[in-house]
Amino acid sequence: MSQSDMRDRLQEKALSLGFDQFGVTSAEVGAHIADGLEEFVAKKHHGTMQWLEDRIHHRSSPKNLWPDARSVIMLAMNYGPNSDPRLLLEERSSGNISVYARGKDYHDIIKKRLKQMARWMVEEFKCELKVFVDTAPVPEKPLAAAAGLGWQGKHTNMVSREFGSWLFLGAIYTDMDLALDAPHTDQCGSCRACMDACPTDAFPEPYKIDARRCISYLTIEHKGPIPEEFRKAMGNRIYGCDDCLAACPWNKFAQTASEAAFHARVELNAPALSDLLALDDPGFRQVFCGSPIKRIGRDRFVRNALIAAGNSGDQSLRGLALKLTDDPSAVVADAAQWAVEELDNAGATS
Repeated sequence: MSQSDMRDRLQEKALSLGFDQFGVTSAEVGAHIADGLEEFVAKKHHGTMQWLEDRIHHRSSPKNLWPDARSVIMLAMNYGPNSDPRLLLEERSSGNISVYARGKDYHDIIKKRLKQMARWMVEEFKCELKVFVDTAPVPEKPLAAAAGLGWQGKHTNMVSREFGSWLFLGAIYTDMDLALDAPHTDQCGSCRACMDACPTDAFPEPYKIDARRCISYLTIEHKGPIPEEFRKAMGNRIYGCDDCLAACPWNKFAQTASEAAFHARVELNAPALSDLLALDDPGFRQVFCGSPIKRIGRDRFVRNALIAAGNSGDQSLRGLALKLTDDPSAVVADAAQWAVEELDNAGATS
């Protein structure tokens, strides 16, 4: 069987398993990936994500992680929302959760599909392989662009002609020699809508991001108190931020996710801040069972909800925030004190 025929059979199987996009690139990659990562870390733009710095060598090339890799199969699933997520920013007494985290944990969904694909590949082609979904030092976005799935926009995320900015990525490293897809060309042109949409000015230049200023990083990866310079700009964003993704003009071609597991759970679409501020650890675990939000823990999540409460102007939240000023968690108590002060200031000027 030719390399091209094998590639076509793999694509047919991937689409039958529910993946929306498929592409193949070489495990041999150019120096641009390593150079970009090294610059990112050298400028401290990775913030406290020490795991990224520690595995930079492995992340720079598939062959650095697995020397036997010859081809990389990149797969994508669309998680497009049914409306512009920025509309929820006006609902100040509700929390705005990033679209990708409103449904079931994408890691579980995609990993299951990747394993199904892997079992079939081993049976059909007697190959060796490894599967990844955001859980190992894999440069998913550069590889996806090289495999023709789309291009990395000026917001550094993937953009697709068919699905806009709403893609989950998975990767399969294999020792098979497969026909390669052509890399996708950059279609951003002079547009800078994503950069201009960022509420914290996290893009020092096109195609570069300073994670330390990014609301997604601040609400998810950052473990300490939210720097005060960013608290107002957070608004009611309590887990992640979709502004740069949602602003992309290519979203005019986006489609609502066909995978039901990615559809928003009703209770996570616009949760009341009053309910979130009342969560203790068992309650948090129960509400976010099966959600990617669970991994940040109750303290960081309530910290984020308190920042949103302080920005809300909703005086009914003051009592809940005041109660949390004595919380055993220092980051919760700090955010609670700030929220109380902000609500008092808002009340005094109303």
